[in-house]
Amino acid sequence: MTKQLLVGGVPVGGGAPVTIQSMCNTKTDDVQATVAQILQLEEAGCELVRVAIPDQAAAEAVDKIKEQIHIPLIADIHFNYQYALTCAERGIDAIRINPGNIGAEERVKAVAELCRKKQIPIRIGVNGGSLEKELRAKYSGVTAEALVESAMGHVALLNRFDFDDICISVKCSDVPLTMQAYTLLSRETEYPLHLGVTEAGTPSMGMVKSAMGIGGLLCMGIGDTVRVTLTADPVEEIYAAHKILKAAGLRKEGVNLIACPTCGRTRIDLIPMAEEVERRLANCRKPITVAVMGCAVNGPGEAAAADIGIAGGKGEGLLFRKGEILYKVPQEQLVDALMKEIERL
Repeated sequence: MTKQLLVGGVPVGGGAPVTIQSMCNTKTDDVQATVAQILQLEEAGCELVRVAIPDQAAAEAVDKIKEQIHIPLIADIHFNYQYALTCAERGIDAIRINPGNIGAEERVKAVAELCRKKQIPIRIGVNGGSLEKELRAKYSGVTAEALVESAMGHVALLNRFDFDDICISVKCSDVPLTMQAYTLLSRETEYPLHLGVTEAGTPSMGMVKSAMGIGGLLCMGIGDTVRVTLTADPVEEIYAAHKILKAAGLRKEGVNLIACPTCGRTRIDLIPMAEEVERRLANCRKPITVAVMGCAVNGPGEAAAADIGIAGGKGEGLLFRKGEILYKVPQEQLVDALMKEIERL
């Protein structure tokens, strides 16, 4: 079991539920836009949120953002240690930084001491694309061993200044390599691990890469917090993360939607119907299984375990609960009838 950190009161690691993160794509010093996006992320189920701190104006916006949101705020900082100090003074809940790239050890010491004083965890974020030149040369490229050595080198630097509230990530865009790196890292350290497949791409492929990389590691018992990176609205990252956690058996709340793949017996336009049900249930937190089936004959049988479901027939469909048929309705009213039954559950 990994060590447990508290990020603004939210436990990460140490057997706590795996938390879901995302990152804003607004300009951080545009407080109104950033807060609006974070509130949308909260509604979707985000539990930790990160903002970029590329300049002093962004660092000085931290407290203004925090007072208007309800989940912990994490600062993403590269190179300039002064931004980390400003964020810490303004109440940031955690900092993502690589101690090795902020300059002299006195700067690392300053950040470590202030974060220790204010009980602010630090995530060491190693990426394959920014791996140190020396390690690339030593290992003849980006390897799992190189990523882990880089991460543990940054850990040692923080440890030197008596700082131990650390989370680690070793992300790259190569799924097998990412999984190898996290697996190796999990054997070498007890610090909590932040999982992700970086630069995963658009939702169509990014979701697949993330489900394989993040989901595969979670199924092996590796990982304490996750961020699905998609070239899309950050809200889509939250929906994807919830799906991955549910598929890995780590989340029970929210709807488990099952739907048949369709076949020659299907007599309704099932695919858009299933998509509509999924869309309308996106924010439903009831721990229920909902079935959307294309065949009125096999539907209630194949989906007998569903709490509620619909199955199509010619011109009409039926609603069923736990395999028992409730009633029939015209095909065009199926989804609305399903929603009403879900409200009653």
